[in-house]
Amino acid sequence: MAKRAVHRRARKVLGEEPVALVWCEIRKPIPTPPEDVHRAAGKGRLKPGRHWLLYVGAVVFFFVVIPMMLIDKLDGLFDPPSRGRGRGRAGGRRNEPRREDPRRDDPANGIFDGDWNLTAGQLLLRWYGHSPNPKRLVMLARDRVRIATSPRRRLSPTKADDFQAVSEFSFDQVRVEGEAGQPRGFATFRLCFADGSWLELGRLDETEDADHFLRTVGG
Repeated sequence: MAKRAVHRRARKVLGEEPVALVWCEIRKPIPTPPEDVHRAAGKGRLKPGRHWLLYVGAVVFFFVVIPMMLIDKLDGLFDPPSRGRGRGRAGGRRNEPRREDPRRDDPANGIFDGDWNLTAGQLLLRWYGHSPNPKRLVMLARDRVRIATSPRRRLSPTKADDFQAVSEFSFDQVRVEGEAGQPRGFATFRLCFADGSWLELGRLDETEDADHFLRTVGG
């Protein structure tokens, strides 16, 4: 279970005891919206903030890995060329069928219905504008759903106590759909809005809170 600080903060944000809550994320990158739609929404960020370790990895790659690759390439220049091997590779490339990108068949990337002008699309356009942190806390009250986030780039779902509500929908505006008993690490649920749009969320925090949340919305 999330620690008491999380539930205490959730009660304060909701103004009542939450029926269920869960930390979650958008499972895949947000697809690129049309330029005019993105501009009308304020041209907010569409990607989460990056952890500092990623930058350390980039530095190591450019200053260690790439020089080693160049050294290996230079060593290969002194090896005698193999004519047969070269022709075989060229011929193989000519005969290889062209591979299609499966993502072309799903411009919405499987995370929402695809209409940027409806509720789910508008929510996505502002998703990372509220916080660069990818984690969101979805809280169910008796008559509404609130989505909260922490302004920090890093947080522990079991300890975060500084999150704030960034979106709220009544049960007339949204329906939460999910199935109980989904395997941890692969479970997802959907926010289905009254205008027909939907948003799928996953990467649920692997605690009893997630199990309770799915049992609640699946019942």
